[in-house]
Amino acid sequence: MSPADGTASPVAEEVRDDAVFKALANSTRRRILDLLRDEPCTTGEVCAAFADLDRTTVLQHIRVLERAELVGGRRIGRTRQLALAPLPIKRIHDRWIGDYTRAAVGLLADLDGRAEDSG
Repeated sequence: MSPADGTASPVAEEVRDDAVFKALANSTRRRILDLLRDEPCTTGEVCAAFADLDRTTVLQHIRVLERAELVGGRRIGRTRQLALAPLPIKRIHDRWIGDYTRAAVGLLADLDGRAEDSG
């Protein structure tokens, strides 16, 4: 964070974005996010949803998601409740997907205009 205006430095933003892309690159982690998108789940519920994987492997995936700030957890008694944290995905969308979508729409509009002019 920049002390003057409270914004993250470009290097810090790149490190955060790299962590998000790394987390999203794995299909198991994306499936965990899909599970948490509907509602928060306990760690045990997430592990149970991935019966083909051992608990340690699922917990490692959860840690990667937490480091990328895509998942947040809090203790409730003896259980740990996990919830989707959508802000990093929105940040990626705003930075990457939104700009590229606008560019693609512009290209399609140009092509459409050229097709109408020639037809």
